[in-house]
Amino acid sequence: MTRAIAILALPGVQLLDVSGPLDVFAQANVEAGRRFYDLRVVGCEAGPIQSSSGVRLLPDLVVGDAHRCDTLLIAGAPQAARMLLSEGTLQWIRATARGARRYGSVCTGAYALAAAGLLDGRKATTHWAAAADLAQAYPEATIEDDALYVRDGKLCTAAGVTAGLDLALILVEEDLGREVAMRVASQLVMFFKRPGGQLQFSRKGEAQPAGRSVLQTVQRWVAAHPEKNHSVETLAQQAGLSPRHFARLFHAEVGLTPAAWVEVARVQAARALLEAGTDAPKQVAAKCGFANADTLRRSFVKHAGVTPAEYRRLHGHHHGTVARTAPVVSNAGLTQETQE
Repeated sequence: MTRAIAILALPGVQLLDVSGPLDVFAQANVEAGRRFYDLRVVGCEAGPIQSSSGVRLLPDLVVGDAHRCDTLLIAGAPQAARMLLSEGTLQWIRATARGARRYGSVCTGAYALAAAGLLDGRKATTHWAAAADLAQAYPEATIEDDALYVRDGKLCTAAGVTAGLDLALILVEEDLGREVAMRVASQLVMFFKRPGGQLQFSRKGEAQPAGRSVLQTVQRWVAAHPEKNHSVETLAQQAGLSPRHFARLFHAEVGLTPAAWVEVARVQAARALLEAGTDAPKQVAAKCGFANADTLRRSFVKHAGVTPAEYRRLHGHHHGTVARTAPVVSNAGLTQETQE
């Protein structure tokens, strides 16, 4: 028997939220040597669905059609947070999820699940940029902002966009076993288990100048010179204020203590060095104001979710040189590095 996968594409859907998981499930059919998954795209109404990129999808089914499925996934859209779904659509989501073996969302599709009441009392995730808003709008749900995907019983949710592929691969492994899932990862040239979480991609917590102009001047000084001593006393002197008044004013207007803001600014500077250069962790630590490489590592993991070495491996770029290592995907789907 085939297992029906229904993906509800919201109006203005992000195309990869639909096509990414579909390609994983389709490749699983190939690797399994049979049509294990029956794939269907569902629209909220009849007619083509225009995606956020302008490409139009022709749905196989429309909300309201009598359709039972094994797995229901809701694909997100850039405007999902402000989207008002009809009561008919919400009822269809509830009924279909209730009858499915599992249900979930990709990216901001979590808003539709939340609006249908399906996240209440559950753990879930969504795109890092929407996580705080979703948690505030639906306080009965527990939103994990760093996770690439979260399973909570029948509920399975994925983080932003490409994390839908990670989630689909986990579901394939659950259904068809590790070997098939690893072959799917190999064919699609993707990580079988992607290292780290969303924080390594997040830019939401970057140290942007805030507050009154005198505070912003101090913040720009810190960002331009992360290696210098930035104690409260030193920063207060830059602002021409007493340390006590400066600390109180900074926290009230910026929302962080001066020390916390300086740490974020230093991690931000470290990200840039790791992305663009070849400095050793000890050198990066010194250039960014950290006492040593261990202090850099602790702060970096706290804010980025991965170590500096892992971040450089995943996001680094060597200017003007041929890459010194080339990723090779073995038949087992394991990523290795070979010297060129």
